[in-house]
Amino acid sequence: MFSGSMVALITPLDVDGEVDYLSLAKLVEYHIAAGTSAIVSVGTTGESATLTVDEHRKVVLKTLELVNGRIPVIAGTGANATHEAITFSKLFSGTGVAGCLTVTPYYNKPTQEGLYQHFKAIAEESDLPQILYNVPGRTGVDLLPETVARLAVLPNIVGIKDATGDLSRVAKTRELCGDNFIQLSGDDATGLDFVKAGGHGVISVTANVAAKDMATLFKLALNDQFDEAEVINARLMPLHEDLFVESNPIPVKWAVHQMGLITHGDLRLPLTELNVSAQPIVLRALQHANVL
Repeated sequence: MFSGSMVALITPLDVDGEVDYLSLAKLVEYHIAAGTSAIVSVGTTGESATLTVDEHRKVVLKTLELVNGRIPVIAGTGANATHEAITFSKLFSGTGVAGCLTVTPYYNKPTQEGLYQHFKAIAEESDLPQILYNVPGRTGVDLLPETVARLAVLPNIVGIKDATGDLSRVAKTRELCGDNFIQLSGDDATGLDFVKAGGHGVISVTANVAAKDMATLFKLALNDQFDEAEVINARLMPLHEDLFVESNPIPVKWAVHQMGLITHGDLRLPLTELNVSAQPIVLRALQHANVL
């Protein structure tokens, strides 16, 4: 169920900062038509940190309604308080959500034992498949493979999104967790190499603006057609890199707006619009990828 090119979907907002559900519907259809494998709704790229609990719930459920069973929808359910992450996981039980993506607690900087106890508590309170999310560059804490192995024995912890960019972890995690434990890249720039090393796909920021190419790229890669995949990846590499010229999701929201996929490119404070000096950088990447 969880493989290929999965999009870490942005959450469109209007000029008043409210969720723009008309643009959300347009985004869903864009990804269905492009062949995106799954949608992650209200993950960290979806500005989960600044949506209210009620908004978070409504956006996930509306995404489910709009998708209407055509591809899996994964709910972002991470939080830096364990009880809050449990609450989010429980919100989506029985809704049709295919699983939960749960980021490591940010700012708290728990120990490896704390991380183990955090994810164990969530898994024990939820009946949904859980995908761990490790992104130390944003959270300040690194979920080590040995801790992942301890968690992988729990029946509903099914995989990990790894945004470290450390390709050696693919083999290490497979050795410790087995072939059936799902490994997904959270780093677009190394995503193809991640699959070459034995990973199962990517949860992608780039897919927000190059959905069809990303879907094709990872279908090729998962069929060991790496030469063809490399051609696409080379064209997308400026996007992989320059969509992070400022903090995600600032550049990707600007880019999606430039493409006309959303009506407004607004963000919630403390995030602000892409700086004027950075806009030509993202624009060149979009043009290089032939998506604008």
